[in-house]
Amino acid sequence: MITKTHALWRKEEYTYPVTGDFVPNLVTYVHEDDEIRPALIVVPGGGYILVSPTEGEIVAKAFYDKGCNVFVLTYTTNLLQRTPLKLQPLKDLSQAVRFVRKQAREFRIDPEKVAICGFSAGGHLCGSLAVHHDAEALQPVSPEYEGVSNRPDAVILSYPVISSGEYAHQGSFKALLGPEATAEELAYMSLEKHVSRRTPPVFLWHTATDEAVPVENSLLFAKACKENGVPFELHVFGNGRHGLSLANRQWASGEYGRDYTMEQVYEALQYLIDHRMELPPPYDQIGPVPEGADARQVVNQYLARFAHLRQPDDGIAMWPELAHQWLKKIFALQDADG
Repeated sequence: MITKTHALWRKEEYTYPVTGDFVPNLVTYVHEDDEIRPALIVVPGGGYILVSPTEGEIVAKAFYDKGCNVFVLTYTTNLLQRTPLKLQPLKDLSQAVRFVRKQAREFRIDPEKVAICGFSAGGHLCGSLAVHHDAEALQPVSPEYEGVSNRPDAVILSYPVISSGEYAHQGSFKALLGPEATAEELAYMSLEKHVSRRTPPVFLWHTATDEAVPVENSLLFAKACKENGVPFELHVFGNGRHGLSLANRQWASGEYGRDYTMEQVYEALQYLIDHRMELPPPYDQIGPVPEGADARQVVNQYLARFAHLRQPDDGIAMWPELAHQWLKKIFALQDADG
């Protein structure tokens, strides 16, 4: 397995204000052979305030084992709630798709078989690219990417944030658009309103009992796909909380791999700790932080509160195989049409 980190932007191209040296990036999981494979870009969730490691490397390795060359995206998030993200995460993902396609020979991937797989707010990000990929704001910023498409060939949405309406996950939209978001901004990011025949095929899965992002989000998007002739597959599992990742025993035991997706959060928290400043939610819940504390320790102390909630489910854990079989069908149909 070839694992490398690739920055998506040059310093002068990346203007979102961050604490530290963070630049959005891709981590690769590429097979060490000459076979040309489909590409899958994994986009973890985290309410647009972090990029969750529980949906990063562990997911990448699962689809690597199924034969894909895989990439994990760490995109811009808004932990401190100071500067709304607006379109920055969408620009990061758009750039990631172009980057992978442009480097298709190096990564040994088929540039016409590039899928994206998002979770929760990462699902919103993937859904945003699915419906807005041709937006003027997403045109290449560098001439080297002219003519390289940012449209994914297939989209996997796992318990996705979709709607800014009645079933909205309010925290995600606050981090993305700010507390003073206009009606027009909220409508633009309510993805079920923007599905069209240009939207790529979509695989969705959700749980009926999701307490954070109601299942209606996936139902609304699936309905919009049907109305617009977009191929889709929808799986609703009867039980399960939000944020199940692979829902298997490895995930439930906390063995979800490296935490590189948390780089931006660690840098921001460490700055606040070192300067004895108040920590933002949810880390303010852990009480006083001792001088000289490490940001990773703070995050792990907070996450330890929820370890008992990670329960495996053998039925839900089937979703990666369902998604893999769906991808094979979609790509075979595209080959036949092509």
